[in-house]
Amino acid sequence: MFVAEVAAGAGRKTKLPDFDSLWDYDHPGATEKRFRELLPAALDSRDLPYLTQLLTQIARSEGLQRKFEAAHKTLDRVQKGLDKTDDRTRVRYLLERGRVFNSSGKRDDARPLFLEAFDLALKSKDDFYAVDAAHMIAIAEPIEKQLLWNLKALDIAENSTEEKARIWKGSLYNNIGWTYFEQKQYEESLLMFEKALEFQQQQGDPNKILIAKWCVAKTLRLMDHTEEALEMQRDLYEQYQAAGKKSGYVYEEIAECLTVMGQEQEAQGWFAAAYEELSKDPKLANEQDRLNRLKELGRVGGQEMSGSSNL
Repeated sequence: MFVAEVAAGAGRKTKLPDFDSLWDYDHPGATEKRFRELLPAALDSRDLPYLTQLLTQIARSEGLQRKFEAAHKTLDRVQKGLDKTDDRTRVRYLLERGRVFNSSGKRDDARPLFLEAFDLALKSKDDFYAVDAAHMIAIAEPIEKQLLWNLKALDIAENSTEEKARIWKGSLYNNIGWTYFEQKQYEESLLMFEKALEFQQQQGDPNKILIAKWCVAKTLRLMDHTEEALEMQRDLYEQYQAAGKKSGYVYEEIAECLTVMGQEQEAQGWFAAAYEELSKDPKLANEQDRLNRLKELGRVGGQEMSGSSNL
């Protein structure tokens, strides 16, 4: 296999592109293609850490496409060269092997790999990957342990001198917010979502700002601040409209707010619009009860309210 071939070669180095900057997590197939186009240059460079880390990201793109067997085979190639490379490569290998196990439903196999990656990243003072590992442990752990690991990750991110590690704060505020939310600790949840919103506003990514606002508004609804929540969701609807986009999640929340306020007739059209969008969302494939409820309340397939035609 070519990892061993590269390890045996001379230390010839050429300028290689930053493959991490090529990631598009919404389109892992296209990302994999871009990564594979870099393989000839990576081989020619005789830069083993670069080649093996590139392969870990090819494996990650395969895992995101649910090509788990192919991802493991790619990581098997990396494993053969681990004793000839550096700590960061080992950490990235452990993270991606763990992610493939976790995504394929094998959390018990994933967890020790994430823990090993976390310990090695801490020892190497590699904050970015220590945070990545801690947040993956939180994902793989039962809910009662998730908060502990997310808070560990946040502590590293907030106190790191690495800008790259500090960027993790937005995701972690969001993750911790949802952990509190699922435990019905809405005040703590709101605090975290507001921190996430403030962080995303500082970063300036319009899409992430919209998502952060939606989280705040949803939490306000659950705290019985329904009118404020509805105003925020209607504002989000206008912003998505202006950008030529649709958000079934916003439609759903507007419908929920209107229902709480006793405006079931108007809510019906929004429920129907929410069902139309969210029934196509692969992330909700396992939430059939939620989709059925939207369908029923929107009277999809029956007599729908005309209000949904405006969406």
